[in-house]
Amino acid sequence: MKKIKIIATIFMSAVLLSCGSSSISKEANADGFASIETDVKNQFGSEAYYTDFVVTYDKSIGNIISTTVTDDPESLKMGEWNQVQGAWNQTSDVTIELPEGTKATDFMFQLDDEINLKTLGGLIEKSMKKLKLDKKIENPKLEMAFIKFPDDGDISETEYCVKLEPENGGTSFNFSYKLNSELIEMDY
Repeated sequence: MKKIKIIATIFMSAVLLSCGSSSISKEANADGFASIETDVKNQFGSEAYYTDFVVTYDKSIGNIISTTVTDDPESLKMGEWNQVQGAWNQTSDVTIELPEGTKATDFMFQLDDEINLKTLGGLIEKSMKKLKLDKKIENPKLEMAFIKFPDDGDISETEYCVKLEPENGGTSFNFSYKLNSELIEMDY
């Protein structure tokens, strides 16, 4: 009986660890990035506001998430945070200044239906397919993906940006997309 309890404890521990909220190994696709968004919302809340959001991939440690975020935009205080190997760490405090007659949320975005990581992940997939088709590059890998929010707060000018590289390194390929997923440009 004691042996069964030990085996059950080990099994449950393994299940709990495998279901953790670490974004470290999420795939660079729509489902993987939707999962990253869930992890981020669990960390900062679903009503948080962001001024930047970057996912960088490192072959040896996995996904690295960097963001500047606040849950109280009118305080004009934000935090710069990184998630590396599954652990969130705040790297600095940021105080923002605003032009007179504006409010903080004019210069921030939320992860919601309009701007979201599932779309960004889908655009990574689209970019990989384009590289395979147009440049005959097999197995392109994510180098970096980010949301580029305009300094003037014009949400319609927001861009999803994807940076890919061949599996064994080399030339980086940069893709920029509008919010509606329309390709703006591809360069390298």
